[in-house]
Amino acid sequence: MALPDENIFHRALLFHYLIAFPTFISLRFLQAPYGKHSRPGWGPTISPPLAWFLMESPTLWLTVLLFPIGRHFTNPKALILMSPFVIHYFQRTCLYPLLLYRNTTPKIAKTGGGFPVGVALMAFGYNLLNGYLQARWVSHYKDDYDGDGWFLYRFVCGLLVFAIGMWINIWADKVLLALKRRGGGYKVPRGGWFELVSCPNYFGEIVEWAGWALMTWSGVGFGFLLYTCANLVPRARANHQWYLGKFGEDYPKGRKAVIPFLY
Repeated sequence: MALPDENIFHRALLFHYLIAFPTFISLRFLQAPYGKHSRPGWGPTISPPLAWFLMESPTLWLTVLLFPIGRHFTNPKALILMSPFVIHYFQRTCLYPLLLYRNTTPKIAKTGGGFPVGVALMAFGYNLLNGYLQARWVSHYKDDYDGDGWFLYRFVCGLLVFAIGMWINIWADKVLLALKRRGGGYKVPRGGWFELVSCPNYFGEIVEWAGWALMTWSGVGFGFLLYTCANLVPRARANHQWYLGKFGEDYPKGRKAVIPFLY
């Protein structure tokens, strides 16, 4: 008979897969109302740095709570495998909000709009689900740490992919924040990966979680990659169309939305 936690885990994993397609379809037609898509009518708002800190935080504190109760808690391979996930979300939860705060001028903060509380709560809920799945898989349910000779090869290759994606993601965020800091409204981002795609920050994050899926070699990791694509690809498409609509002939025609040379 399956233990209660095992039942919860498998149902949570199934739910993770089931919400990917509805997320993709909904974002295909309706964009989350923040950033360049900010608009009234979505209820109370909070400051974007605070929103990012709160909604991303479950990935950190839930991992800290769950990892010590896993049967692989003392396995160095499990600790090493969990590290890239924690590093990413430390950057996303703690460092990115600070950068966002420091690169937002008082004038922009007043006119740029807040982050809808309802959207932040939905993201908080998703990060609870995903944080539970990833931490519980790595610390407890993964069973091939010692019996699979391919663990090290998959980890090293996946880590390399993950590191490249994280570098692209952070670099693109810094470019966008620097443009925001200058003020004067939205501008066409230039240079580097922006010459290939409108949203290299999203592309970098997709690459990151492709690396994570390889490192974990699991349905849990692949489910995260699948949901990341379902979430970010339609958002990148909407951002690309927004740029085309705003800048018209001044926007580079060969630039794709999120996948270089393809889409």
